[in-house]
Amino acid sequence: MERVIEFIGNHWMLFIAFVVVLYLVIQELLDNVFKRFQSLTPIAAVMHMNDIETTILDVSQTADHKKEHIENAMNIPLAKLETNLGQLEPFKEKSLLVFCQTGAQSAQACKKLHKLGFHQVINLIGGLKAWDEQKLPTSKTKS
Repeated sequence: MERVIEFIGNHWMLFIAFVVVLYLVIQELLDNVFKRFQSLTPIAAVMHMNDIETTILDVSQTADHKKEHIENAMNIPLAKLETNLGQLEPFKEKSLLVFCQTGAQSAQACKKLHKLGFHQVINLIGGLKAWDEQKLPTSKTKS
């Protein structure tokens, strides 16, 4: 035990870095374990949409949505999600597939939506980029 204390005293910056990394790893693991929404790959999402009526929500910026989006997707940018909740209220008890350009913003949106009472929220892993890589249909017109 004395050697551990001596090591920490001699290498305190290394020890602090270790504690920070350990904290971040544990936080990420707990986030994944207690995640309240489902995440699906594009192919799995298509299979889900074929089985269950699913509303598609694009949380990308409006300009990105106009460039390209999944067909029949409604657009509510992440920053405006809570203020435009009325548009989503009819879909509160239905399956809701959420995507953005890369999948990062949609995961945040899924967390927000779950906290707001949406319990059938699905995050599209990889976002529109992954959807395009699978050569799945998109629309370049405003829906």
